[in-house]
Amino acid sequence: MSSVDDRRANLRCAASLVAAASADGAELVVLPEMFSVQGLSNPADRRETIDGPTVRWARKTASDYAIWLIAGSFAEIFDVDHHTNTVPVISPEGKIAATYRKIHLFDNTLPGAEYRESAHVHAGDITSAFDCESTRIGLAVCYDLRFPELFRRLIDDGVRIIALPSAFTLETGKAHWEVLLRARAIENQAYVLAPNQCGTISGIELNGNSMIVGPWGDILGEAADDRDAVVTCDLDLAAQDDLRHALPVLDARRLS
Repeated sequence: MSSVDDRRANLRCAASLVAAASADGAELVVLPEMFSVQGLSNPADRRETIDGPTVRWARKTASDYAIWLIAGSFAEIFDVDHHTNTVPVISPEGKIAATYRKIHLFDNTLPGAEYRESAHVHAGDITSAFDCESTRIGLAVCYDLRFPELFRRLIDDGVRIIALPSAFTLETGKAHWEVLLRARAIENQAYVLAPNQCGTISGIELNGNSMIVGPWGDILGEAADDRDAVVTCDLDLAAQDDLRHALPVLDARRLS
């Protein structure tokens, strides 16, 4: 998605994308980071509660299509000056099945731009996973991708699929997005579902290139163009089992 500063417009766009994914047979849909509103000059203007418009929309949408919906993330009110970057997971019955609040905040100085996410975001401190039918799925957000210990903790919790809603910048993404996604998938023999924002927000170019990566590190689907798009594929859990049996790197770990 290329989300803008208009929540209603973004939710209409997300609704059309979810409908297209469902029509293509998707049972699990993942949206990008901050999909419902981006680019407002005042971060406080995009904050809402867990029962606010974004989650209400997500609950109805998941129920309407009878899908599991990982509704990207939204700015959940924490205190008067801060919000958490919160991922809500919605069951096919329209219930909140899990939440995750982004742990690693993007505080960096890059050529031509300085980012201080911690100025208005409160960091979470708890990993999160949930059972989707009989398959355990872990949650991470954008900058979390650079911290392999988070992913390994999810794997130790029985996770087989990791969802990573993102708004990865073009500056970092053109060098690191694909290689980091494939690394996290390979080292954990896991599926990584990585929907990313595209376009430009507040003068910052975003990387796009939403991607689904398999446990072997192969790219199973990607959005190559800088536009709203749906990427779908079948996740072969039996093949994942075979790989983990044939190449048992997770069992071969030696911890100090």
